[in-house]
Amino acid sequence: MPAPRVLITYCTQCRWLLRAQWYAGELLTTFADELGEVALAPTTGGVFRIDVDGEPVWNRKRDGGFPEITELKRRVRDLVAPEKSLGHADRAES
Repeated sequence: MPAPRVLITYCTQCRWLLRAQWYAGELLTTFADELGEVALAPTTGGVFRIDVDGEPVWNRKRDGGFPEITELKRRVRDLVAPEKSLGHADRAES
């Protein structure tokens, strides 16, 4: 079974590339052993979405803005490595 693929789709008109790159770096650092790929897909129209193997994790329009990094990591973790501890990010939700 191939390792999960994260796809970050971002709006070039809104200049969200740096934000997308930052999220990608954070996910690759946190899930270095669990992820097979983090890809960036440029689009237009105010879109900012993060999907894991086609399953929506975050959608700017649906979820209201951009995720806090701890929330994004929790959502990705729940799909790719539910047993993985996120340390301080897990304690923050208690």
